[in-house]
Amino acid sequence: MKKAAARVILAAALSLCVTHAIAQSYPTRPIRMVIPWPAGGITDVIARAVNLHLADALGQPIIIDNRPGAGGTLGVGIVAKAAPDGYTLLMHDIMSHCITPSLYTSLSYDALKDFEPVAIVAGSPIVLVANPALNVRTVPQLIALAKAKPRQINYASSGAGAITHLAAVRMERMAGIELTHVPYKGSVPAAASVISGETGISFSTLPAALPYAKTGRLVLLAVSFPKRVSQIPDVPTIAETLNGYDLGLYSGLWAPKDTPRSIVRTLHAETMKGLEHPKVKEILATVSAVPGTLSPDQFAAFLAKETREWGEIVRASGVKVE
Repeated sequence: MKKAAARVILAAALSLCVTHAIAQSYPTRPIRMVIPWPAGGITDVIARAVNLHLADALGQPIIIDNRPGAGGTLGVGIVAKAAPDGYTLLMHDIMSHCITPSLYTSLSYDALKDFEPVAIVAGSPIVLVANPALNVRTVPQLIALAKAKPRQINYASSGAGAITHLAAVRMERMAGIELTHVPYKGSVPAAASVISGETGISFSTLPAALPYAKTGRLVLLAVSFPKRVSQIPDVPTIAETLNGYDLGLYSGLWAPKDTPRSIVRTLHAETMKGLEHPKVKEILATVSAVPGTLSPDQFAAFLAKETREWGEIVRASGVKVE
């Protein structure tokens, strides 16, 4: 019995030594960063911006591997099964990461247990917009109209279960109102429907909505972040009316479960430094992105909270993906 216990202790010690040696020499070869969305999206732009610094700081190339498909779950599943050595990372939309556990009836991975959270890299707000003919200019006015006319205000989304759909469901629940959902096949036709007046309101990215707001074809009612956005400081937050409303296109960095903590800390520290680089800031500004600040442990707590809260929203929406 004593010999068996000694062997277990020795094996554990050797494992720790190997892990320490790997962490100390990391990285010695190129790093693969999987993005489960097509090139050119907000998460892709944020990843490529931060990698301008990360590759230099780590002394190795960061190879972007765009793996779109199955609502982002294809790329996430690839990283979940990768070796926990810091050479395969995931850059993903946090909301999607937290929504899929409740939205999909079956996943090949556990969104919380199969990953080591590294950092919230940056986040872009989405904005609540309205057609001018709806004659509302604020969230309180919209809520009042919706209560006076239950289910008579149509809102567009980029598809059932999309963030633009669930953002509205969250607002409905918090405000105690009922709207009518009109899903479209993508964000472009959804935005076009509000501009044409086919629908009354929708959630949109700021870069997509701002040009139309400047020409008076859309009204910016509010932003989804808990604090106002410097680009449009006069536009209030939804949280100013519905306390606690916080939503955005946050992009995060993960490593596979059991990646050494020293590697996670290195990646986090260098990512945070990269966000301070003037060129990185300039690129993030093009998508109205705000740099993240949370530590890996704080990020993990944030993910647990968001997964729980989005689970409630998904169940309320009644949407399921097979």
